[in-house]
Amino acid sequence: MMAFALIALIAGLASALMFASIISGALISLVLFYLAPLPLMVAAIGWGPLCASVGGIAAAIGLGALFGLPYCIAFAVTVALPAWWLGHLVLLSRPVGPVTPASATAPPVAPELEWYPVGRILLWIAGFATLTTIAALLTLGTDAETITGTLRRGLMRLLRATDPQTSGEASQFVEAMVRIAPAAATIIAMMTLTLNLWLSAKITATSGRLRRPWPDMKTAELPPMTLVGLCVALAFCFTGGLLAIAAQITAAALMMGYAFTGFAVLHTLTLALKSRTFWLGSTYAIVVVFGWPVIAMVILGMADAVFGFRERFLRSQQPPPLPTA
Repeated sequence: MMAFALIALIAGLASALMFASIISGALISLVLFYLAPLPLMVAAIGWGPLCASVGGIAAAIGLGALFGLPYCIAFAVTVALPAWWLGHLVLLSRPVGPVTPASATAPPVAPELEWYPVGRILLWIAGFATLTTIAALLTLGTDAETITGTLRRGLMRLLRATDPQTSGEASQFVEAMVRIAPAAATIIAMMTLTLNLWLSAKITATSGRLRRPWPDMKTAELPPMTLVGLCVALAFCFTGGLLAIAAQITAAALMMGYAFTGFAVLHTLTLALKSRTFWLGSTYAIVVVFGWPVIAMVILGMADAVFGFRERFLRSQQPPPLPTA
């Protein structure tokens, strides 16, 4: 029990220090800030969600006592809550069918377990990215005009600090940045949460504490109704006001989810290629360098959800059935 509490407190302290490092303003603090959920996620996957919840509560209370209630709430919503719940989902399983021993004297057989699907975990990550981005924007104001005005003034101050001779083109650039800022923040939140969960699972797998088998990432797919939710969110993007901003954030998170499944589709469809490593590496390099080609992965993920490209490809790769006598 003492070791459990010590691990929880160490994980919470590490997350809190990484989260609070953003106050320093150093460039490395930005990396630490985005990796703040990692210690709590490792604790959740390696020692159970209760360990992460204890560490997260202790860290939130400590941040609140040192820096005030806003830091406590921000840490709880953006770091502790996602780490605890995603760690819980990673370990969530259920037995598949009854298991009967071969004989009455045979030792009991462990039941085969069905683990929580990776695609549904990805959907939860999209939900947390949406929640944290909306919560961050609500700290700037409670209506669309106030939020965009605060973003506009902040970006203009940043531009004037770097270049005092700002022109009309700079104001146009600021307007464009204000419009894409909510979606961009959502994409960053989605990518960092996914990276943190993957790293924490790798760390616990390397240490031998990962209780579930490593999933086949090529099979990851979002629930079917996700596409309907994306269409609804895209429709509300044209309404205006705070509802439109929330819809843009939701749509950006879901589209990033389909981008991840698009990469899974690409890994599946290239299985038969001899130069598979080259094509996959080139695709990742192009997406990382230019950014906008990720739209192709979004389209590929959505197309697979509608037409089932992976299922058709795997079915075509299976050998034909043997003729019956």
